[in-house]
Amino acid sequence: MADTNKIVADVRESFGKGAARKIRAVGRIPAVIYGHGTEPRHITLPAHETSLILRKANAILDLDIAGKAELVLVKDVQKDPVRQIIEHIDLIVVKKGEKVTVDVPVHVEGEPFGSAIAEQDASSISIEVEATHIPERVVVDVEGKEAGTHITAGEIELPAGATLLTDAETLVVGIVLPAAPAADEEAGETAAESTEAAAE
Repeated sequence: MADTNKIVADVRESFGKGAARKIRAVGRIPAVIYGHGTEPRHITLPAHETSLILRKANAILDLDIAGKAELVLVKDVQKDPVRQIIEHIDLIVVKKGEKVTVDVPVHVEGEPFGSAIAEQDASSISIEVEATHIPERVVVDVEGKEAGTHITAGEIELPAGATLLTDAETLVVGIVLPAAPAADEEAGETAAESTEAAAE
């Protein structure tokens, strides 16, 4: 389940691209808080600490803003496409007991039967769940599953109180036999023969 991560946030006083660059230069990340009918609030977060937390999907932050506690869900992270530095974070206010809609990563574990392999068609599923009980991931166990087995979103075990929003018939994992390499080898041999013939 998602843990809350305590972070001290500072109220942001300066705005614009130049100000944002200066904020990042001193090891902080610009962020904005939305939700519950309040005006957007601009803050900054400690870059290193926040980056570690954001390695997990759907992080919940327990912010300390000028001594006042605020529970927020990380909704969007904007990164520099080249340097992968976090440029900005969008946060949404959540209350304990409140349900939120999130995409949760799907983790496949186990080994299918014989030479069969697991092909993952969906990397995540969408669920509605209590904000403070968001799972880090959902697990699909393929141990001993035979080729031809299809595992759909509706068959995945969800945490208590969670509701599946993805279509239950969506294929998440299929168990298949690996493609026979013989055809590729024959094609390679044919190509080699053609090359030799052309050389002659």
